[in-house]
Amino acid sequence: MEIVGRIINNAVVKQLKDDRKVVNFSVAINDYFKPKGSEKGTQTTLFVNCSYWLNTTIAERLTKGAVVEMNGRLFLNAYNNHDGEARATLNAHINTIKVHHSSGKGSSESVVVDTAPTALTEPLDDLPF
Repeated sequence: MEIVGRIINNAVVKQLKDDRKVVNFSVAINDYFKPKGSEKGTQTTLFVNCSYWLNTTIAERLTKGAVVEMNGRLFLNAYNNHDGEARATLNAHINTIKVHHSSGKGSSESVVVDTAPTALTEPLDDLPF
């Protein structure tokens, strides 16, 4: 699924017990719609918690306020809070990220992040083709 939103906090890199690393960040997706038969529109904001496992160097570009265009898989995490009320969070495992940074002067910068693994498993000159 394609997701376009604005990052609400700087990305955080977490290291798991098995030495794997993940980049965690959250995005806000704004929407505006006008219900049928209504003269007044409704503004809504959807928050998505994102995890990116492929390359941790992207974390320095995922800063608060940056607009990101991503592809990934959405899933829902349902739970009961300490008061017993039902709650849920919308989460996404991200496969590709395109970062659109905005400066305050009307210009913008787009960066496409290569999601390929950074280390090669064999030398390129030994390939059979």
